[in-house]
Amino acid sequence: MPAPVKTQAVVLRSIRYGEADRIVHLYTPNRGRVGAIAKGVRRSRSRFGGRLEPFFRLDLMLHEGRGELLTVTGAETVEGYPRLRDDAGAIDTAARACDAVSRLFETDEPHPEVFNLLCNELALLDADPAGATLANQLAFRLKLLLAAGFAPQLAACASCGAQDHLTGFSGAAGGVVCSACEASSFPLGVEAHEFLSSALGAPLAFAPAAPERALRQAERAITETAEHHAGVRLRAAAPPIGSAAS
Repeated sequence: MPAPVKTQAVVLRSIRYGEADRIVHLYTPNRGRVGAIAKGVRRSRSRFGGRLEPFFRLDLMLHEGRGELLTVTGAETVEGYPRLRDDAGAIDTAARACDAVSRLFETDEPHPEVFNLLCNELALLDADPAGATLANQLAFRLKLLLAAGFAPQLAACASCGAQDHLTGFSGAAGGVVCSACEASSFPLGVEAHEFLSSALGAPLAFAPAAPERALRQAERAITETAEHHAGVRLRAAAPPIGSAAS
């Protein structure tokens, strides 16, 4: 008989299945993304059904059988992030963060740094739901690209190596490009370039501010990098709920 699998996990997604079961997509530090079924958890007397919701950080006991899905046999809450759950903007940002992790890291290859980054993001949103900004979302995605090995080249032209006149961004080339190599690029302003560089190097809690126009250019750079080099299309980032586009 295989030994039980003990692991921490963040619930990325939770789906109703059958009359009383639930299928959960989990991200773990040492097994990457895994799927599991929790049988009977939607019944009122379930011991841990309420914990198997998105954004919960859990200590799990799983049974690994012959099928693709593991079976949840035990769950204890490590962190439920209750303040996050009371704020619509923080919920939306957390959902987009989990979706980005799910798309960029869809295999069982372990990436403990991604698990820690996701937990950090959820903790930041729980500590200050007002931190669910567009800048925060983009800084998180940049760090995911770094963990995946696809961080954009920002210090020099990704095509020729020139360090001056960096006026565009090319997803195909993998970073900023100079005026001589900009044929397949889109214009990238100075503020967007500065945001990308600062956000990539700064702790997530200190994501730099920038005008929305610059942030949208930065988002396009991140999105095109993910598409060209990871083969992944990320969901659009969203401005804070209740904010007006500038």
